[in-house]
Amino acid sequence: MSKASFVSFLPSIFFLILLPWTQREAMAQGRLNLSTDQLNAGLKEALAVATDIAADRLHKPDGYLTNLDVKILFPPEAKNIENTLRSLGLDGMVDQVIVSVNRAAEDAAIEAKPIFEAAIRQMSIQDVKAIVSGEKDAATAYFKNSTKDSLAVKFNPIIDQSLQKVDATKHWEAVTTRYNKVPFVKKVNTDLTGYVTQKAIDGLFVEIAKEELKIRNSVAARKSDLLKQVFGSTEK
Repeated sequence: MSKASFVSFLPSIFFLILLPWTQREAMAQGRLNLSTDQLNAGLKEALAVATDIAADRLHKPDGYLTNLDVKILFPPEAKNIENTLRSLGLDGMVDQVIVSVNRAAEDAAIEAKPIFEAAIRQMSIQDVKAIVSGEKDAATAYFKNSTKDSLAVKFNPIIDQSLQKVDATKHWEAVTTRYNKVPFVKKVNTDLTGYVTQKAIDGLFVEIAKEELKIRNSVAARKSDLLKQVFGSTEK
């Protein structure tokens, strides 16, 4: 590079050096043309779409039961119950438990919507920037950190009521009572409500992660011009 060319290049170097780090990072990712308001609105729209789809999908009949990624099975500490009863030809009794606990989770899933909506409203611009430029599951991780406690408080009584409504509690008691009568087995007393509550919440995050990945990777999943602009800019 000639001396004259180097001198003419200096203003550009100093411009980049003097830029705040967040702006330099944005330029590197092709997002400098987006205003803070656009970035904020775009991400929040994406998260609202993703969480609504996840909650609606799991709330439908068989939303948990036929989805192998989130289907609720026997608690690990109660796996011996399932194996023992199946070996005794009591498959129907075991299957009733599995169906009923998944029905309870499906019943509760819709109640996650207002909790996710509140988490989105409370999101700071720092949170927004970190999610847009972060890992593929950055939004899902944000929701886990900011909503898991609220979801547990909200879900627990709903799951408890649902377990009773769909006879899951009755089926579970029948299973554990039958199992505990088998000679020489270690008795199992699982907190069914607590277990199903946690598994129902885990399932929500699994489905949110799927929707987040779609929005990041697929143009077709970006339903509005704003979503296309925000997430398309990160691909440049």
